[in-house]
Amino acid sequence: MIYLLEDDDSIRKLVIYTLESQGYRAEGFARPSAFWRAMDTNMPELILLDIMLPEEDGLSILRRLRSSGTTKNLPVIMLTAKNTEYDRVIGLDNGADDFISKPFGMMEMVARVRAVLRRTHPAEENAAEFSIGELYVCPEKHIVRVSGNDVPLTHKEFELLCLLLDSRGRVLTRDVIMDKIWDSDFDRENRTVDVHVRTLRSKLGEAGAYIETVRGVGYKIGDDK
Repeated sequence: MIYLLEDDDSIRKLVIYTLESQGYRAEGFARPSAFWRAMDTNMPELILLDIMLPEEDGLSILRRLRSSGTTKNLPVIMLTAKNTEYDRVIGLDNGADDFISKPFGMMEMVARVRAVLRRTHPAEENAAEFSIGELYVCPEKHIVRVSGNDVPLTHKEFELLCLLLDSRGRVLTRDVIMDKIWDSDFDRENRTVDVHVRTLRSKLGEAGAYIETVRGVGYKIGDDK
């Protein structure tokens, strides 16, 4: 989950729409009071934080986040119309992970989000086990079984399957999959993701049907499987 604290309605709606179109879950807030209430119930993976806000300015919010043991390492990207070196230094000195000046392009924003998430949430094998119908996966032991029979997968195929299982119910775009499994500089015009999904489905046999194609978007394993 990504939280956006931005009082400009048009910017907030556009940023949330863009993030969700790229496979992220996102929620926007116009006022710090609503943001803090949400923080009490659900901790995000990253915060996009405007500086000029009603009720409480973004730098004050950043200081509060960094002073708390539960949020001191939470990634924060500052969004602001201010573009002087002094403002950047103040934001970074107070613990911001990155700084984007308005106006900014949506794809630039998404690229910054991906970069910060890669830096602060390095890929790890999930120790949880997954059991869906005939499919059993244990990431910690690198085990994949269908109907009790072991299924040998390549490293990338295994990572792809675990990513889809860990994001169960969410549609992951090809760009999101590329960023999490392949190098960010990998050629995005080729069919790497599609080829790996096709091969993975074939190796999983009957359980391959659990991997759904969402036309024009990407892939998912549904909640109802």
